[in-house]
Amino acid sequence: MENNLDAAVRAKAQQWLDGDYDQETKEQVRQMLENDPKELVESFYKDLEFGTGGLRGIMGAGSNRMNIYTVGSATQGLANYLIEAFPGEQIKVAISYDCRNNSKKFAAHVADIFASNGFKVYLFDDLRPTPELSFAIRELGCHSGVMVTASHNPKEYNGYKAYWSDGSQVTAPHDANIIREVGKITSNSQVKTGSGAENIIMLGQDFDEIYLNKVKSLSIAPDAVEKCNDMGIVYTPLHGAGVRLVPESLKRYGFTNVSVVAEQAVVDGNFPTVMSPNPEEPSAMKMALDLARQNGAELVLATDPDADRIAIAVRDEKGELVLLNGNQTCALLTSYMLTGWAEKGKLTGKEFVVKTIVTSEMIPAVAASYGVKCYDCLTGFKYIAKIIREKEGVEQYIGGGEESFGFLAGDFVRDKDGISACSLAAEAAAWAKSKGLSLYSWLKEMYVKFGFYKEGLVNVVRKGKEGQEEIARMMTEYRANPPKSILGSPVVLINDFQSLEQTDLRTGKTSPIVQDRSNVLQFFTEEGTKVSVRPSGTEPKIKFYFGVKAPLCCPDHFHEVEAQLDAKIENIKKELGLL
Repeated sequence: MENNLDAAVRAKAQQWLDGDYDQETKEQVRQMLENDPKELVESFYKDLEFGTGGLRGIMGAGSNRMNIYTVGSATQGLANYLIEAFPGEQIKVAISYDCRNNSKKFAAHVADIFASNGFKVYLFDDLRPTPELSFAIRELGCHSGVMVTASHNPKEYNGYKAYWSDGSQVTAPHDANIIREVGKITSNSQVKTGSGAENIIMLGQDFDEIYLNKVKSLSIAPDAVEKCNDMGIVYTPLHGAGVRLVPESLKRYGFTNVSVVAEQAVVDGNFPTVMSPNPEEPSAMKMALDLARQNGAELVLATDPDADRIAIAVRDEKGELVLLNGNQTCALLTSYMLTGWAEKGKLTGKEFVVKTIVTSEMIPAVAASYGVKCYDCLTGFKYIAKIIREKEGVEQYIGGGEESFGFLAGDFVRDKDGISACSLAAEAAAWAKSKGLSLYSWLKEMYVKFGFYKEGLVNVVRKGKEGQEEIARMMTEYRANPPKSILGSPVVLINDFQSLEQTDLRTGKTSPIVQDRSNVLQFFTEEGTKVSVRPSGTEPKIKFYFGVKAPLCCPDHFHEVEAQLDAKIENIKKELGLL
């Protein structure tokens, strides 16, 4: 079997040496053939898969790498499907890119291919955040769009996110149909390039104005900002696209004391100041926290390279800076939006919020207290966007989010939006301050009212072909032999989003799950603990999510109950063999 794979890999590599590829690429392939057989296998053992959201992979030569050829095949396949889906129409697309190495090059190549297919192409003149690309698709009446980014992945990665006409990443049936068309592109000669430059229209600062005005329209408490406009804020874009718009949006909201981490305001795809440009990682936040300690800032904000995710740090009761997790951020922003709508008398009973299935159960508890519906959906903001689309004209979307540091307020963007989330988080802090609270003390009051929800996450990384196979085996084993109890409490309910079946272990009955299909398992215990297992769709890892809950009688007992919940999460990890 190994010999067969080796022969197939070498044959595919030889095709690249003999084919219509540039000399630099051929030289990289030759070096792998002669000196690095392991890298050769990783680069050629399969074709980089155009998944349901697009492409993501390590940059380099080879069929399983991000390069102009894999990007070209994906783009021509998408173009072919757009022609099929919108017959006789003048197809319009929008394209943006972030700070990553080769992002600008890939975006220009995508624009060239679309233009050569006769499409009208709107290409941003420099890096821009993902949410602005989503907004542009809707604002300009585009049929599709592409964002060149690998989000918060390490520097060796790049990616390609495909969007549909509603500004959302593609969902069924378009995702499968695009994958089908991409699979038909088997030669570079099928990719149209080199013509139609007149079809490309550049988008610049004038378009930023339109987007920023929309973000400003989300403001709920301008009076509170005016009262607390000198509240100290530190912001870091982590070398990414947020540097263009977050400081400007905060200024327009009325904040006058915003410090940007200078070293991380430098646009650089090598991310020189961090191990990984992921605001979920405390180490990525260190420079921002250090600056806030120096200048006494009350709030720290960060966005990832394409500025769709947000991270927050706030001051605790001792004045120490505390990083909030994605669930806490989502709960606070949801509560702020609902409180603001209620205070303005805007709640009519037809409003809703959305969360993903692995996000805190505190969100529906908060929503219910305002008589607002909370819908669950699969992990990924395209599923939140799908619910917004389905409810359009019938119910009013207020906000929604996920545990992985994504939040969206309003519906003019259909992906997570770090620009508006930063602006609203700052406004929420000013609103709380105007009432004699901090975001931290407000969060503790929420725990007293709704219950102390605590979540945990373990990422098990398994890279390459062997890792992919190991992750698949893990999911097979969990389905065949699910845990019977967790921390001594019987597992009473299992949700399998691959079979779309919910099994009640107390009765043995199964019932259908009304969702899109996804490789996710969830286990619920009798006492209310939730464990979710999900292979990542964009990274070489399998994720384990934990949710536990306990009552909190008063804020004074916060740390005591938090320690108990943390201990429960650690014990779950031990039971599952994750420590």
